[in-house]
Order: sequence, then structure tokens, then C-alpha cells
Amino acid sequence: MRQFITLFMLTLMVVACDSESSKFKLKGRFRNFNQGEFYIYAEGAQGYGMDTIKVADGRFSYSKEVKMPTTMVMVFPNFSTQPVFAIPGKEVEMKVDASHLKEMEITGTEDNELMTLFRKRTAEMTPPERNREIEKVVKEHPSSPVALWIVERWMIKDQTPDYATAARLMNIMIKGGNNETQLKKNIKAINELKKIEKGQLLPNFSAKDINGKKVNRKTLSAKVNIVAAWASWNYNSRDAQRRLNKLKKQMGDTLAIIGICLDANKEECLKWMRRDSVKWPQVCDGKMWQGQLATQMAVHTVGANIIADSKGKIVARDVAPHDLEKKIKELLRK
Repeated sequence: MRQFITLFMLTLMVVACDSESSKFKLKGRFRNFNQGEFYIYAEGAQGYGMDTIKVADGRFSYSKEVKMPTTMVMVFPNFSTQPVFAIPGKEVEMKVDASHLKEMEITGTEDNELMTLFRKRTAEMTPPERNREIEKVVKEHPSSPVALWIVERWMIKDQTPDYATAARLMNIMIKGGNNETQLKKNIKAINELKKIEKGQLLPNFSAKDINGKKVNRKTLSAKVNIVAAWASWNYNSRDAQRRLNKLKKQMGDTLAIIGICLDANKEECLKWMRRDSVKWPQVCDGKMWQGQLATQMAVHTVGANIIADSKGKIVARDVAPHDLEKKIKELLRK
């Protein structure tokens, strides 16, 4: 009996140690933000979900079990986002003035410190100057997730993307030992994005929405038309859905929308549609980014969107949630 208890206790200790060694910890303090909350989710990783981080007396603490190095995204009350690079068993500390989020400092791992340095260096730079700094980071740190993040953020997802430079830098990352599988997918995605970028026509498509009804190119025949990708576990994309819902109620038939839900679970998609009272067609085939419509529309990020005029000409891509209303009203005035 004593041997059994000893073995049982040792097993508990081993499990506890394993659990602790796989946890990533983030702690920090804010200036000018004493009480409130912000959100965090894992970039491109299904199953982690979105967590709420509570801030009390300007301080917070958060831990998450991660199985491998993971890029997590913090979403602040003003809807700005910042990455934090999580490594199992590591702890990082964040110091930030809520009125100057771009100047935040995250220390504790090389990648987070590299991102902090990049953030500070480029805070006041023009886009060409920033792009030169991005190239420098990629060449000096080709295997770092920071290199991948900044190329995706400012050369692919930006409203004035530079696909050619992004593809060239991603090839440098592949040679430097970065995530070859992901990078090759990204390069393929860039080639697809060129076919559906600003100035091009929406492709012909046909799909069934979550209720089994057919949607196609003719579904988008209003004065302003939007294809919006989202996922239940992504705060920013759900925020965009709510903003579009408000605009749809105001503008009626002058605004047409088709949603692409990137959830693997259709029931989860339906739950959030009902919760947010979303009425427009939603395509959710459970295949996430590999879905037919997501592929046709070159959707490779949660929150991606395409805005087209009445003739189907694409006038904007990947507009931030807080800029959607301004962009749509600007188009309606034309």
C-alpha cells in the first residue's frame, strides 16, 4: 500500500512538472489603463480559442499551455493588435503605456525582444523606410517567427501590399530554416492574391451556404459588395461581423454581403450567427482555409475581406474592422 501511494504521488509530480514545463506565461503592467481587459488568441492555430486577460491596478498575469512555439495575438480595447511569441515553459514580461501601444516592451525571450526592437525602430518610419528595416530583420534573423510576422503584416496584409518583395523575403526565410511548409503555402497564396487584388474583377463562383442555399457571383450585385471571412474564435473578425451587421441594417439592399466562416465546426458558426443576428449568407464547409470558396477568394487569414463595386470590380481588400464603415460610406457616395 505504501509503495502504491509513493508511486501515485510520483506520478502526480511528473504530470504536474510536465504541465508546468509546457506552460507559457505572460505578465505585465500598464500605464494609463488601471482596470479593464484585453484579448489574446493563437494566430492560425485552431483549438486554442480566445482568452480574456483581466487588468487590475494596471497589472495582469496570464498562462497558457502550448505544445510548440506559437505566435499569439493580443487584441486591445482600441482594436489594435500586437504579437507575442509563446514558447513552452518560458515567461515573458510586458511593459506598456496604453496611450502609446506601439512602444510596448516585451522581454524574456529573443523573439519578443527582437519584435520590441523592431517596433521601436519603425514607430516613426515611412513605409519605404520600414520595408528596408523588414528586409534587414529577415536577412539577419531568417529563422525567427518575427521575420514571418512582419512580412505578413506589412507586405501582404497591408492595404498597399508588396507581394513581389514578400515572396522574395520568404524564399530567404526558407533557406534560413524557417517554417518551410508554411512559407511555401504563403508564396502560393501570394500568387493567388495577385489574381484577386484591387482593380481585378471578382471571380465567378458557386457555393452553398450553411442553410443549403446556393450563392454565386449574382448574389453580389448591390452598389457595394463584400466577401468577409471570420471565425468564432477570432475577436477581430467577429467585431467586423458586428460592424457589418449594423451597416447592413442601415443600408439595406445597397449593401450585399457573403460570409466565409473558417470554423471547422458548422454548429459553432450557426451559434455565433444567431448570437449576433447575422442574416446574410454564410459559407461554412468545415474545411477552414482549404474550403472551395475560401480558396477561390484567396482567403488565407482570419478577418480577410474583399470589397467590390456594382460591376464586381475589387476596390479594396482586408480593410480593418474600424475602417469598414468609412470605406463603405465613401463608396456609396460615388
